[in-house]
Amino acid sequence: MALQKSGLYMSLVVSTLVLPQLCHAQVKGAVGIASDVTIEGSILEPEKLSVTDDDKLTSLLKVPQGFKVQVYARELINPRMLAVSADGTVYATRRTVGDVVMLKDTNSDGRADEVKTVASRPNMHGVAIDGDTVFLVTIHDVYSASINPDGTFGPLSRIINDLPDAGQHANRTINVGPDGMLYISVGSTCNECQEDNPENATILRVSKDGKTRSIFASGLRNTIGFAWEPSKGALYGMDHGIDWLGDEVQIEELNHIEQGKKYGWPYVYGMSGINPHINPPEGVTLEQWAKQSSEPTLGYTAHSAPMQMAFYNGKAFPADYRGDAFVAMRGSWNRRPPSGYEVMRVNFENGKPVAFEKFLEGFLLKQDNGKYGYLGRLTGIATGSDGSLFVADDSNGVIYKVTYSGAVKDTAAAKAIPNILPDTPPSKIAIDLADARSSDQISVTSAFPKDGPIPAQYSADGDDASPSLEWAGTPAGTKSFVLIVDDPDAASPKPFTHWVAFDVPATITKLREGIPGSPVLQDPKGMKQGANSRGSIGYTGPKPPVGDPAHHYHFQVFAIDSETLGVEAGAKREEVLKAIQGHILAEGQLVGTFERKHAAE
Repeated sequence: MALQKSGLYMSLVVSTLVLPQLCHAQVKGAVGIASDVTIEGSILEPEKLSVTDDDKLTSLLKVPQGFKVQVYARELINPRMLAVSADGTVYATRRTVGDVVMLKDTNSDGRADEVKTVASRPNMHGVAIDGDTVFLVTIHDVYSASINPDGTFGPLSRIINDLPDAGQHANRTINVGPDGMLYISVGSTCNECQEDNPENATILRVSKDGKTRSIFASGLRNTIGFAWEPSKGALYGMDHGIDWLGDEVQIEELNHIEQGKKYGWPYVYGMSGINPHINPPEGVTLEQWAKQSSEPTLGYTAHSAPMQMAFYNGKAFPADYRGDAFVAMRGSWNRRPPSGYEVMRVNFENGKPVAFEKFLEGFLLKQDNGKYGYLGRLTGIATGSDGSLFVADDSNGVIYKVTYSGAVKDTAAAKAIPNILPDTPPSKIAIDLADARSSDQISVTSAFPKDGPIPAQYSADGDDASPSLEWAGTPAGTKSFVLIVDDPDAASPKPFTHWVAFDVPATITKLREGIPGSPVLQDPKGMKQGANSRGSIGYTGPKPPVGDPAHHYHFQVFAIDSETLGVEAGAKREEVLKAIQGHILAEGQLVGTFERKHAAE
């Protein structure tokens, strides 16, 4: 590694034995074979500039014809994410201060004249308003509070206290979905690595009381900005690309985020590009990972650093803006020339994104000495109740307000967002759905007694370790085993599946406790694992809602007449159930119970 520094510029050249940057179609036949790659990247950190005169500052900024930008509030230190209530009150989180400020324009002059702290917690970042309730998220915690008539918040009630550790990406964000559930973005702990916690690099779907949650989508390095397109209700998010792949790589991704899908990180980026820095989990090829991952719908300039994202649902802008999205781009440090430092408009046609377009720019300046400077690093963005657009700058502590002064024809109100995530239809447990060809019964035992309580270390609040399992009484002709653990007492999905394992060799009739969550295992060799209802791979422990009677957990083992099911590692329960039909020689189960009496239990 060689570093060359000149002024504000620094170049980095990396030469290492890694895979080439090729799409998955090109690496077929070469997956897993290291080759020599040279990547050249840049460090270029523009100088922070400050203009204290509002008129002079806004005269340097550019918006489309007919629009006007003005300073709404100053000296806010570090405003990050924004939310606006129905009465026009603006809320801004301040991560470094650790609070939420309420801003009001009481005399309607376009500038906040009342600024008040309404909530305080260390590392406060995400904010979402749902009627008269606000949801706030820090690194590990989610809070809810009522919104008082004067706009202040009532006492904070912590509904979650165990979000994953942060590492490199500590900026959790939160939104309320059209299905009435909370969606929380949890970034990766690193630039590129294999995460130990499956909830990192994901968007989580959580009940409003915080009692239940699952992984909605994975492989998302750091999707700070996400929102639902109004006409069709599809979820879109802007994901931060990997650093140190070059000035033009990795693009910032606009993803159509769908339940159960993964989006490439850390092994695949952009349009199935292969990350040359890191190899995939044991038993999975880069080609397979790319095939299983969804590609972005649009890409934007690498290293622009997309932050909050909001669809325009107001009536004050021209009709063409209705249903389009705005994204705040905080700006690069890993690219020459710099990128970002602007607000981008994402044009949507018939509910689908078609192009990026600059909307608010001028924050990045090239000075007389040839060096770059910036007037702001943009973070939060939200539509006001009057149809204006609010934009936060967390470097100079400014919130801007963008308005439109031209004539606007009134258009029909935006369509209501449909419920795009209906609850999963209730189903029976796996053993009741199976089609066994024999009355032979498998005897299944574990560390806990039949119909007895499951020890706390095997629960999600404990060690989240799988219990040891042993089975006997398998018939002749058995060539593999399938294991499915279901909770039929869960409200949704019903049943909630805690473990799917298949292609377990016939020579294996005992599993140790604490099986890792890898798609393909080396011990026992060849065993594959599928997706659980939490959204991760492998085992996830019991975590019934506090106050529920004890739930019953069915550890179901099936003897199969074939060595493999022909489904890929990471498969869902339904795929595995379909594959075993007509191949089951015997079956058996062990039922254990678990009850959470306290949230910390």
